Amino acid sequence: MPLQVSEYSWQQTETAVFLSLPLRGVCVRDADVFCTENYLKVNFAPFLFEVFLYAPIDDESSKAKIGNDTIVFTLHKKEAVMWEALSVSGVDKEMMQRIREKSILKAQERAKEATEAKAAARREDQKYALNVMMKIEDEEREKIVRMKENERIKATKELEAWKKHQRKAEEQNIIQREDKLHQQEKQIEEGKKLKHKSFPRNSTSRNLATKGSIQVNFTPRVFPTALRESRVAEEEEWLHKQAEAQRAMNTDIPELSDLKEEEKNPEWLKDKGNKLFATENYLAAINAYNLAIRLNTKIPLLYLNRAACHLKLKNLHKAIEDSSKALELLTPPVADNANARMKAYVRRGTAFCQLELYVEGLQDYEAALKIDPSNRIVQNDAEKIRNIIQGTEVKS
Repeated sequence: MPLQVSEYSWQQTETAVFLSLPLRGVCVRDADVFCTENYLKVNFAPFLFEVFLYAPIDDESSKAKIGNDTIVFTLHKKEAVMWEALSVSGVDKEMMQRIREKSILKAQERAKEATEAKAAARREDQKYALNVMMKIEDEEREKIVRMKENERIKATKELEAWKKHQRKAEEQNIIQREDKLHQQEKQIEEGKKLKHKSFPRNSTSRNLATKGSIQVNFTPRVFPTALRESRVAEEEEWLHKQAEAQRAMNTDIPELSDLKEEEKNPEWLKDKGNKLFATENYLAAINAYNLAIRLNTKIPLLYLNRAACHLKLKNLHKAIEDSSKALELLTPPVADNANARMKAYVRRGTAFCQLELYVEGLQDYEAALKIDPSNRIVQNDAEKIRNIIQGTEVKS
């Protein structure tokens, strides 16, 4: 049974009640204080104190201070009026029970409202945090999009500059080839004139001129067209360039002095790069081709094979650069280098398509088909690129 505490003291003003409740050994940790606008209870085992207040108070602004074996309450009145007593008089047990139950229900409702308010505030905080996070993510996404767009613009500008340079180089090559062809035609004509002047007019020819019939023997033609329209000059130029490429060795590089003799051979390095490519060790293959190119910059297959490695590693701009360099060295266009030129066009066209520059890619594939019109794989790929440009096929 709890011990009812009946000893207390209180004072009042028109707006507040000051209640002092002595409890020996009372502390914040063990004291249970329950207060509503009409009811106040303190439970500190084995002591129990309760009072049914004379008039309503503002329990939310009222305070309790615990210490020095005493609890001091400051109760703020809802109405500014002097009380006749601290507790209401004439309260029987049944009414006391109803007041207790009503106070407990009200306290539970208030606690529920407070819990819901906290949950709502927490949801608002979470919503705010989520909005902030989404805003940050949107900003990061926009930043990435801007970076990609800047990179695309930069790549497009570099590509346009490179194409302009290639056009100039191609025009220069055409002019040089036309000059060379003109010189060869001139030499052929001069040779014919010299041959005509030096032809002997002997007695046999004079006798033949006096007779009524002349027998003429023609030398059979090797080519179906005139000599100036054949590919002999270009074939000879290609063979000459290949011979020069074999001799164009650069062994004066200081850091190459410690290499073995076979490692200073570009052909040996090319074969090594090919074997590494076959095992999908593309970086090592590139290193082999790099060293070979440092030794000899005139071998087109080194650039062509390195372009294939760059394609595998998605180094697309480098693949375009190496394919173009290979095409530059694969001149003049003759039957011996036709297969290499077709590969160079296909690899450069593939790199263009992976950069989503489909028009440029299609131009290279069509150039490859001019070299090998019966290649079904190149035909199918070119048709796919045309469909992408026309919008009838999904990019892959």
